Amino acid sequence: MTDSAPAAPLPPPAEAPASKPSPFTRAALLAYVLLIVYASWFPFSGWHNQGLSPLIFLENTSMPRYWTKFDAITNVIGYMPLGTLIVYALYPRFKGIAAWLMAAVSGLLLSGLMEGVQTYLPSRVSSNLDFYTNAAGCALGAVVGVLTVRRLLDQSQLQRLRQAWFTPHASQGLVLLALWPLAQMYPQSFLFGLGQLLPILSEWLSQLLDTDIDLASYVRPDTILTVEQYWLSETIITACGMVGAALTLLCLLRKPAPRGLLVGGMIGAAIVVKALATALLFSPENAFVWVTPGAEGGFLIGAIMLAGLAFAPHVAQRRLAVTTLLLSLVIVNTTPANPYFVATLQTWVQGKFLNFNGAAQFLTLLWPFFAVWFLWLPSHKLNKP
Repeated sequence: MTDSAPAAPLPPPAEAPASKPSPFTRAALLAYVLLIVYASWFPFSGWHNQGLSPLIFLENTSMPRYWTKFDAITNVIGYMPLGTLIVYALYPRFKGIAAWLMAAVSGLLLSGLMEGVQTYLPSRVSSNLDFYTNAAGCALGAVVGVLTVRRLLDQSQLQRLRQAWFTPHASQGLVLLALWPLAQMYPQSFLFGLGQLLPILSEWLSQLLDTDIDLASYVRPDTILTVEQYWLSETIITACGMVGAALTLLCLLRKPAPRGLLVGGMIGAAIVVKALATALLFSPENAFVWVTPGAEGGFLIGAIMLAGLAFAPHVAQRRLAVTTLLLSLVIVNTTPANPYFVATLQTWVQGKFLNFNGAAQFLTLLWPFFAVWFLWLPSHKLNKP
């Protein structure tokens, strides 16, 4: 009787894929820190030494004279995403208690820096309540990050869709595109008309030089337009703004991605945010005051352009995105504001939404410039889908 052949050795157990850092969360963290800085130091005017210690908010142990539960809750909620994003950005190098501690300390230091610098801004008041609630919000957000980081970054269906639908270098672009709908919150003269920087620069220069300066008039002397000219400008701005943002998304997609669904979702989110923000900041009956003949025409033209460019080569989509965004910037900065919009803006009372409005204005002014910079980055060469 012959001996049976020895059993084949069992294969070694499959190892779990190593955890990798997420460029998306690190880009999102940078964007959120910039939003906090802008919101905390808005409106960036009147800087001078008031003879106060930058740490006066720590020396005062009593509660501020004027404060509300709304302010405290808003401060906590506003810093929670910061703590979560810090934990996500540190993963997998730092995990658990170490990641939470680093996030909590980072939030404490950032909050202290924001309050300290506010002592040099007459329009802002540094507060120990803001300092403590901001730091507490970051610490709470860090707890959420520690509890969810592994499931979200290592075992998430979203992570698998990210790899299947988007090119390898899409992380920073996805953060940028996620901010585009939010950039519609701040009141604008035109639908998708972001980057209206010349009026802000004119105001700053006028205050600095103590004289009236209108930079737009140097570029476009005919500051009074006919109704037809105004509608044409509005149509071009709307179409170019929408097409530029949508092409930025399209040039990051692989072939299996549902292009129409993703582009439609992004544009739809921008319209919903625009309507809700207008209703909240002004009144519900003004929720769709921005729906004008020029905006409707621009939306239709933009939709036709996107239908024809949806499957164009990535390099062509990227170049056309830059072209349309630059064209929108030129026209939006040289077209006079609608007098009806200016009159409506006079009814806007910012009040307790000052920080929120500062962050929203930051996105509205600078999003197109960040988009053009991103599209020209050499690391975002055409990738095979």
